[in-house]
Amino acid sequence: MLGSREFHFVSSKLLDRVRAAVRTRHYSYRTEQAYVHWIVRFIRFHGMRHPETMGKREVEAYLSHLAVKRNVAASTQNLALSAILFLYRHVLEVELPWLDDVVRVKRPPRLPVVLTRREVRSILSRLRSPHDLIVQLLYGSGLRISEALRLRIKDVDLKRRALVIRDGKGGKDRVTVLAERCRRPLERQMEMALERVQVDRETRRGGVLLPMALDRKYPHARFDPAWQWVFPAHHLSAHPQTGEIGRYHLLDSTVQKAVKRTAREAGIPKHVTCHTFRHSFATHLLEAGADIRTIQKLLGHSDVRTTMIYTHIVERGAMGARSPLDDPEADED
Repeated sequence: MLGSREFHFVSSKLLDRVRAAVRTRHYSYRTEQAYVHWIVRFIRFHGMRHPETMGKREVEAYLSHLAVKRNVAASTQNLALSAILFLYRHVLEVELPWLDDVVRVKRPPRLPVVLTRREVRSILSRLRSPHDLIVQLLYGSGLRISEALRLRIKDVDLKRRALVIRDGKGGKDRVTVLAERCRRPLERQMEMALERVQVDRETRRGGVLLPMALDRKYPHARFDPAWQWVFPAHHLSAHPQTGEIGRYHLLDSTVQKAVKRTAREAGIPKHVTCHTFRHSFATHLLEAGADIRTIQKLLGHSDVRTTMIYTHIVERGAMGARSPLDDPEADED
């Protein structure tokens, strides 16, 4: 077994290789954080042994520990497995037959939490700017919180009432609807964002983070109005990967906290998160008679079976069925 100082040196080099492999594949920063986190925990669980000295038995022992001792969710266990498999396949470049035999835990189907229209209005009426507009986009356009915060001005089409979602989940682009109610507030928000970038341009500081290598190809594009975030952060900050100083979008944690706090203040006895509004968007569209394929495209689901979950939670109960207790003309036995 390695000594603590020797292991620290080896593990630092190993984790640097993990980060490099993740960035080469253009995975998100959150994925990088998650993979590093679970790889470190896997190594610590096995007494600081190097992954090259371990195999299927050690992987399965760790996954069993997570399920039995830590009682983690199936999705968490699968994330840990994905991180470990990434380590062996893409970092250590070890193609071992046991990798394909490790069984992923099947996540049991869960019905999403859905708000009523009155509950949505109650929360929206209590949120402050710009959180109220962000949540309106989650509910009115079916966005994920990351998609709303990463909106750039060039992706908002006020005339056509459409939003272009770039590099969504799975790396896919899609177009979704923009509610008429959001048009004017969104226009004002973009005007404020452009005023902020004007200050950055004059001081020659900040500017937005551009995707891929566009900042080198177009060195002045970081101050271009089209590329600006719709919801820019109030202060400049350093990028966690490169250390580059720039102006980034608002943090999703601030919106999440505001939503949870407001739901409590509104007296809503449900587990309300930002994603709840996306679920409510799909469910309310379905109740209004929208086609399931249309909802699938608006949400960006690859498989319509993912969208079908909303057919189980329509307004009139499970599968839209009417309870026999509500039938006053039912004959008695």
